[in-house]
Amino acid sequence: MPFSGITGPFNAITDVAGVEVGYSTVVSDSLTSGKGPARTGVTTILPRGRMGPLRAPVWAGFHSLNGNGEMTGTHWIKEAGYFTGPIAITNTHSLGTVHQSILRWMIGKPDTGVGPYKFMLPVVGETCDAYLNDMNAFHVTADHVTEALDRASSGSIAEGNVGGGTGMICFEYKGGTGTSSRVVDFFGSRYTVGCLVQANFGIRPLLKILGVPVGEHLTANRLWAGEQGSIIALVATDAPLMPTQLERVARRAGLGIGRTGTPAGDGSGDLCLAFSTANLTISESAIAPAVGDLAFLPNNMLDPLFEATAQAVEEAIINAMVAAETMVGRENRLVAAIEHDAVKEVMRNYGRLKA
Repeated sequence: MPFSGITGPFNAITDVAGVEVGYSTVVSDSLTSGKGPARTGVTTILPRGRMGPLRAPVWAGFHSLNGNGEMTGTHWIKEAGYFTGPIAITNTHSLGTVHQSILRWMIGKPDTGVGPYKFMLPVVGETCDAYLNDMNAFHVTADHVTEALDRASSGSIAEGNVGGGTGMICFEYKGGTGTSSRVVDFFGSRYTVGCLVQANFGIRPLLKILGVPVGEHLTANRLWAGEQGSIIALVATDAPLMPTQLERVARRAGLGIGRTGTPAGDGSGDLCLAFSTANLTISESAIAPAVGDLAFLPNNMLDPLFEATAQAVEEAIINAMVAAETMVGRENRLVAAIEHDAVKEVMRNYGRLKA
């Protein structure tokens, strides 16, 4: 389909140099002690990679399109404009386990020249997979978090039913993890914008792909009548930006979400975080950047990055559905994957499919 913009080589958040992604996918039916089926997992994003300066600050901005959800660490990002360490996404009831497990993993890492920890505020987001997964069984453990962190890598990454996106649903189709990227050229430099989403929102009639009302035509395998669910959208870039500018980028992630048709309903937690890998500083303190110069692009020239962000987020959401596979979960509930041929037929009828 003719999505706008030029993608990076992997069309993934890992097109931003240094960014690594890891998954632990937890799927099981053979459970005892009253525990229900596991259809869940955890996704980790390491802005500077496993072998990079984990404790070095990463400049960031946060935006809540609708706040019926949780992302830890965002109060400090709003206050100070940065975070340290990995980001993780999981299911709603596993957020605490993942938060503590990141702390243990980070504490166990050798000093990378930044200095000892005084405190850490890990960034962990969540969406609810309770339709397919028994969230009250707390299937995600510290070992799963460690696995996702230790497996983080660059290059091409899996999408759909993987990691934290394993049990997620998008526009009443099987959803989950999606990613995309865009490259833009200006000021004589090339910058990359990459996005990773955990897509778990929307109702079918509202689904739009490239502006086409696909959901109005694909009416089989409906699940519910009202808007529900959530999405976490993470945007990475190598462009040098200030925290206030990254907050502006995070807002444009909301525009990308909106392009798929959702009104960001009352029950949805639509949370957007943008960060930049530029302006690396190594400080004697693990809780504050070093004093020094901060490079940044001028505000009046950010439009290409804004558009790239909306483009990448929109495509990442569609990619999550296209990559996902039909899943049966708790109480034998079935969530169908989007029908590829049916989508192509609708898009072709609207003149929106490449030859």
